[in-house]
Amino acid sequence: MKIHNKLFLILFSFTFSIIAGLVVLIQYSIGQGVIDFVNAKELKALEPLAAQLAKQYERNASWKKIIGDDQRFLRLVESQLQSSQFLPSLPDMPARQSNRGERRPRPSQHMGQRDHRPPPEYAAHYVLLDKNKQRIFGKLFDDLRYINTPVVLNGETIAYLGVSKRKSLADGYELDFLKQQTNYLWLIALTAGLLTLLLSFLLSRHLVGPVKQIANGMHKLTKGQYSTKLSLERKDELGQLSEDFNTLAFTLAKDEQVRKRWLANISHELRTPMSILLGELEAMLLGIREPNNKNISSANDEALHLKRLIDDLHMLNSAELGGMHYTKQPTDIGLLLNSIEQKYQVLFEQHKINFYLLNSSKHAIVEADKTRILQLLDNILMNAVHYAQCSTISLTARNMEIKNKLYLEMTIEDNGVGVDKTHLSHLFEYLYRVDSARNRQEGGSGLGLSICQHIVKGHQGEIAAEKASLGGLAIIIRLPLVKV
Repeated sequence: MKIHNKLFLILFSFTFSIIAGLVVLIQYSIGQGVIDFVNAKELKALEPLAAQLAKQYERNASWKKIIGDDQRFLRLVESQLQSSQFLPSLPDMPARQSNRGERRPRPSQHMGQRDHRPPPEYAAHYVLLDKNKQRIFGKLFDDLRYINTPVVLNGETIAYLGVSKRKSLADGYELDFLKQQTNYLWLIALTAGLLTLLLSFLLSRHLVGPVKQIANGMHKLTKGQYSTKLSLERKDELGQLSEDFNTLAFTLAKDEQVRKRWLANISHELRTPMSILLGELEAMLLGIREPNNKNISSANDEALHLKRLIDDLHMLNSAELGGMHYTKQPTDIGLLLNSIEQKYQVLFEQHKINFYLLNSSKHAIVEADKTRILQLLDNILMNAVHYAQCSTISLTARNMEIKNKLYLEMTIEDNGVGVDKTHLSHLFEYLYRVDSARNRQEGGSGLGLSICQHIVKGHQGEIAAEKASLGGLAIIIRLPLVKV
């Protein structure tokens, strides 16, 4: 069964059960209320009889002399209720239908004893009890509950006038009222049931509709249709889920583009040195080129380039799989930067590059792997030397605080050709080239900055590329400082 049908059945069944239960409870409550009202009204009508019996008992303290027997007692009750809607069943009267729908009992009924036969539920029965609530006259059934009105004389209860509580109604306007209310209740229940049917259908469709859209969208994603987008104008959890779905689809589409570009770039990068190497070897084998030191050295350079490319790919793959290990220890970055300046001094002079080191940081102690940090700085500086076409490189180091945390910020910038702003955010991607022609002499392998990013992240730091104040490219590195 579909989730739409399940939800509809659950909502409708639950709501309809509540409505039906409420109708039954209300009907029962109204019925009991009407019966209690009739009983109380009948008891109120007998209060003058209780006062009359008290006066007669004051003149003659004998119930036998005052009333005589059961028949006379019931006649007294009948005479009191003659003008009301309540009439008792008298044994000596011919059998006839009373105004409450009760058949009169026959004279053969034993009035002086308890009657153990179950009486009609709609009938009321009357009894006179002494002060100990023992029967004197009237009908007293074991299975009925009686409401007693005290017969009071001079502040003392001398007897009780009891009326049995009805359990149902046989006729009268109260019964008509009860039937009318019952009809109204079931009419209301039917209307509420129809509304529940409609609301359950609309609510289930409102809840399940977005789920179906998301399910269809997921089905499209599994087929590789990453351009799928949901447009659910909702402010609830389903709306948030649709936004997450769109983010996932966008990420998958972006990753697919990166994967395709990666495959295209890596195939090109591997094919180019391999083609050159095979061409030179084939030329020497065919005798077109002599196998001298110059030609062999040229082929060896291509082989070395291919080896470096493979090594970089292996390093990146190790970093992705968590295989790039770090041996970290407290390292003074100030001393490390001084060694960098001495290490590249000759190289900078050969390329006629002015190098400036501005180290304003104090106690720049970083928990770092010294070898990886040197590799990080080497990649960035070599990119500037070989590909930036610059005459000036500056390295600035300073301490800074971000969100109550201390960082060492190193900025390496040059005055070279720079990079357009549209390329800055992509410089750390694998094999990304600013030069679309992929000039190997000017564009490098495109893996150095990706390795730099992994090294910085391995030290819980950040790296970014910006437009340099000198006009070229600026690489900004932030590493967390160790509190001394």
